[in-house]
Amino acid sequence: MKTAAVPTVFIIDDDGGMRQAIQDLVESVGLRAESFSTGEEFLTKQRTNDACCLVLDVRLPQMSGLDFQQQLSEMGLQIPIVFITAHGDIPMSVRALKSGAVEFLTKPFRDQDLLDAIQQALQRDGAARNQQAEINALHERYETLTAREREVMTLVVCGKLNKHIAAKIGTSEATVKIHRGHVMEKMQAGSLIELVRMADKLGLSR
Repeated sequence: MKTAAVPTVFIIDDDGGMRQAIQDLVESVGLRAESFSTGEEFLTKQRTNDACCLVLDVRLPQMSGLDFQQQLSEMGLQIPIVFITAHGDIPMSVRALKSGAVEFLTKPFRDQDLLDAIQQALQRDGAARNQQAEINALHERYETLTAREREVMTLVVCGKLNKHIAAKIGTSEATVKIHRGHVMEKMQAGSLIELVRMADKLGLSR
């Protein structure tokens, strides 16, 4: 049995003492931690596909934490962020949270508050990874369908009856039933409702 990987907490703070204190705290509860002094340094890090989150200081020398959050989003790097700052204000926290941050903590904060926020961020990351894995699996199943089966599936999930599908694609109802059966089997759908949900996740019903 494969052992579950230990999640990693990435820490970005230009204060060396704060970085080390957070790293020690994170490692004390059995999590992995890696720290960086700037966002640019973090971007050079080769990351794995294991669960992770980011503890990010708002005020950094080269680029603010808020601007770095935006850069990550533009790069397509979806990583849950816990912001920490000694100089926070309400507009700053609102911007961070609206952009998807998990929490915005003002220094000095309680160790437990930071650990709770990190745990929430890791759970969010795990859920996102599971969702993406499910979508990837659906795409793999969808790729096994023939062009005609994909056409039938699209019409089925739009609520079309077999006779209407047959008329639209120029074949018999019996042939449509066969295609429909192949679609259900290949997509591993136990019901029409399940197939509709799969199609929605694949973006076919939009």
